[in-house]
Amino acid sequence: MDNHHILLKVRDLSIKNGISNLSFEHICKSLSIDIVELKRFAPTEQILVEKLLEFERETFSSIFDKYNFEGVNAIDILLTVSSEVSRRFNEITPSFTLELQTMYPDVYQQHIEQRIDFIFEKIKINIQKGIAQGMYRDDLSIELLSRLYISRLIDLHNAVFFPPEKFSFKLLFEVMFENFIRGIATEEGLKYYSKRAMEFKKSKSTIAVTTKL
Repeated sequence: MDNHHILLKVRDLSIKNGISNLSFEHICKSLSIDIVELKRFAPTEQILVEKLLEFERETFSSIFDKYNFEGVNAIDILLTVSSEVSRRFNEITPSFTLELQTMYPDVYQQHIEQRIDFIFEKIKINIQKGIAQGMYRDDLSIELLSRLYISRLIDLHNAVFFPPEKFSFKLLFEVMFENFIRGIATEEGLKYYSKRAMEFKKSKSTIAVTTKL
């Protein structure tokens, strides 16, 4: 089994059973691989978690590699990215994040700092583009809004505020995203967003039906 598939399987196991149950013995039994092979890839459980979080960051950044956003409407870019995030990370829950923070605080802190830096730069670029296109208001503080966006993302993983048994990441992210857009868009931007958001929802519904068939 190659490294990519090991990470995919370990990711599924960690989300399904929790990080606390991510022992080498459990992984090897579930994946039907030898412990020597697993330890060759990740000598310790902490290193395995580090590789898993690195994989999460690469999965997120790959969204921007997949699409060519040159000359694209800023709202369309955010809709596309939000749709991809919702699809790729919908299994992540606040309780999963809490386990990571509790068991591997230093590893998680490093992970979140790297992810925040990446998202911060991307959202700043998007806000600048949206203002230039007339989609976002020109009286906005790009720096402040970018930081607010990051803080809202972090809040989504707070299990105290958002108990995982009541709120899915998908729901929380979509509500946060829509409130963010409606708070910064011009009248023209709001009209465009309403139209495009409806088209995105129809598109996702069609894909879901096709997949089931």
